[in-house]
Amino acid sequence: MLDLFDSPSLLQTETQMLDTAKQTVTDRAISDMSTRVDTGNWSDEQKMVLTCRMLAMENHSETLAGQITIRCDDGTFLTTPLAIAFDEVESRHIMRVDDSLNILEGSGMPNPAVRFHMWVYRRRPDVRSIVHTHPPYVSALSMAARPLRVAHMDATPFFNDCAFLREWPGLPIADDEGEIISSTLGTCRSILLAHHGFLAATSSIEETAYLSMLIERAARNQIRAEALGPIVELDAALAKESHDFLLQPSVVRASFAMFARRVLRQEPSALAGFN
Repeated sequence: MLDLFDSPSLLQTETQMLDTAKQTVTDRAISDMSTRVDTGNWSDEQKMVLTCRMLAMENHSETLAGQITIRCDDGTFLTTPLAIAFDEVESRHIMRVDDSLNILEGSGMPNPAVRFHMWVYRRRPDVRSIVHTHPPYVSALSMAARPLRVAHMDATPFFNDCAFLREWPGLPIADDEGEIISSTLGTCRSILLAHHGFLAATSSIEETAYLSMLIERAARNQIRAEALGPIVELDAALAKESHDFLLQPSVVRASFAMFARRVLRQEPSALAGFN
């Protein structure tokens, strides 16, 4: 009897069949998620409030540091005022500013660090939303000047997609810092900033929020695992496959909706004030 594994041609055929079957299952799952999963129906302003609240639940808003922006179709930007913590953001706090941070709608003062967001938006026409915060585990990793390592499935959305700025350029409120951060980010969706925090910049508020939630958990898991011994990173091909699946728009929208529902269960009035 011929042993399958003694025949390279048969082994190759078997592998191709398994790959085809896996792709079929993957395509079916993505299609079903697009049509059968409730992903909510919120406006950009509502998504901004929900994002702020979900990040606050993960300790992303312990100080004044941290900003969120959304680029609108007319070239203006939505953001929230300085000194309003993420856990207290409501509809009345949403501001609209231009790329010089002049207030077009709303009241209060935009965070001056939003200036460095503008450098990213200018370099990256694909980016529609940015979140920057200093959550505890990301901050701890940054203090050790260590990049994020992809050693767990839940971290694969960052595989070859999370830049690392090794030197702190100073407070990100002037043009030099914006130039450095945006240049280092390159084409990645996120960046870990040594001695600072992180930034996520993607084509949707849902994806930016999703990555912002995941990066703090990835940093937490990495720090805990390093206490046990050397980190063993994932196989590159498998990590890439997982990266691409977990960043499918249907997966991203479903994840955002899950986090949003969690916010609304704990804070039913979070979206009060919207028409």
